[in-house]
Amino acid sequence: MSFRFHRGLPNISIFHSRISPPSVQALKLLQAAQTGPYPPNSNPPKPLEFNLDVVEDTPPTSDQISTILSYTKKSIGSLLSAHPSSTAAGDQPATVKGLQSLVQSNPRALKWPIVVNWDDGQAAVGDLDGVKGILESLRKKRDGEESAESDVDQPKGWFS
Repeated sequence: MSFRFHRGLPNISIFHSRISPPSVQALKLLQAAQTGPYPPNSNPPKPLEFNLDVVEDTPPTSDQISTILSYTKKSIGSLLSAHPSSTAAGDQPATVKGLQSLVQSNPRALKWPIVVNWDDGQAAVGDLDGVKGILESLRKKRDGEESAESDVDQPKGWFS
């Protein structure tokens, strides 16, 4: 007898700033994908199903930052905003704790939005195209173009 655990809906978080135009656009895109057909011209028209956690004006925790960086495979600097009031050149943090401390005191230092698919290990930072990529990955799973099972669940090596 074999038991398989049924996966629930994917968990997507958006660390959102109401004063950031890319963040506002990303939130609208995520909400539209949940409530209307995705992609908009799809036939049959079906929305994407996922849990959306909107974290407004609050930066990720140090642990979340570490996880996001592992998903993006980029440096701490990739999370920093280019906004003139964000940081001085010498004030850029070298550690996750330093970044978290900086964005707590100066939220404009963070590149908004940060969208994370915690279940599939995907993240987009300050990039609407990255958000579209996360949604496209969900669409492919929904439409059967990509396996819904994680590679982690698949046997590897000698027994595959």
